[in-house]
Amino acid sequence: MKQSFKLIVAGLGVLALTACGQGNDDSTSGDTEGFSKDNPVDVRIGISGTDSRQWDFISEKAVEEGINIDIVSFNDYVQPNQALADGDIDANAFQTVSYFDNFREEQGLDLEAIGTTILAPLGVYSDRYDSVDDIPDGAEILIANEVTNQARNLMLLQEAGLIELEDDFGITSGLDQIADNPKNLKLTEVVPANAPRLMQDVDAAVINNGIAVDAGLSPTEDSLAREDETATPYINIIAARTDNADDPALQRLVEIYQSDEVKEFIEEEYQGATIPTYISLEELNNYPR
Repeated sequence: MKQSFKLIVAGLGVLALTACGQGNDDSTSGDTEGFSKDNPVDVRIGISGTDSRQWDFISEKAVEEGINIDIVSFNDYVQPNQALADGDIDANAFQTVSYFDNFREEQGLDLEAIGTTILAPLGVYSDRYDSVDDIPDGAEILIANEVTNQARNLMLLQEAGLIELEDDFGITSGLDQIADNPKNLKLTEVVPANAPRLMQDVDAAVINNGIAVDAGLSPTEDSLAREDETATPYINIIAARTDNADDPALQRLVEIYQSDEVKEFIEEEYQGATIPTYISLEELNNYPR
């Protein structure tokens, strides 16, 4: 029994620094006509995990306009932001806006969101059970050990009817704000990327979408419960350094990502496992988180 729930809503060696907006000697950073198919620029985009299908598709569209995308894959949720701040990549696209806000504040990074992309629904998965209703008393469930992911995990468990959270529970709340745990569930904190491997030893796990896909799980077919597009604080974004946020090549990539053609590709390719969710930055900033 699959269910969809509504909520109020990751190693890289040393990289050669490649400044966005730099192509051949004739390119002009900051000039909207500074790049073309005959005068291209190179842009390094950081993602988390190995699923680059949507960026491969976007790359095909971008190269026609003179933007050559180099996709850089990371294996966690920390390195892409640090690499961006250090200038090793020009932008990244892997994280929710709530995670981004919390991370850049904690680390003091001068980064900003430049566009919205998708909602990658969080899901509850199990090798032992086919429904959340089958999860027994005393079951062990894996949840994320990182603050914004953990809060999101717990909200999904509440929507699945497994726990109850305090009324003032927010996107940086944690285990200490569980109001009721009627099944006496054991909630074990793990590094999110390890959850699929460890799931076989427990009753269930809450797993991020990209990590689930990399592990061969289908968010639409294998999850016992998952988020939907109303999970606004968990919309994913494209981020850039603040001093480079207005770069014409980056702004054009946002426009390409948010085109109807890319939206249709994502919908057909992911069959609901990844949901195109394009809202303006103004709208995004008006949502409480």
